[in-house]
Amino acid sequence: MRELTYVAMLAFVLVATLPLELLLRTRVYSRPRRFGLVLLCAGLPFALWDLIAVRAGHWWFDESLTLGVSLAGLPLEEILFFVVVPLASVMTLEAVRSVRGWAVGDEPRPAADEKNQK
Repeated sequence: MRELTYVAMLAFVLVATLPLELLLRTRVYSRPRRFGLVLLCAGLPFALWDLIAVRAGHWWFDESLTLGVSLAGLPLEEILFFVVVPLASVMTLEAVRSVRGWAVGDEPRPAADEKNQK
């Protein structure tokens, strides 16, 4: 069971943020392009940094706490971490925006505004 520790943590993060999508209608899952950009800008650089640090011997992963599957020298769970955590972060931001009414500049324009700009 110890090998499921990291996977369990990732599953907990996903399960804990899923109600934000369902109850607050954050629409994170319905915008794959936006999420892809988040992964490209946040997930990829940190995954590369992690890979470099592991190869340099700065840190390592306890294989007894992972499934034992590696990709490019990182445990599968570590790679999934760089997908799950940005997803949870965006989900949390969207939940706060939903409740507080905050705007960050990427909101869709109403159809009337688009017609006026043409």
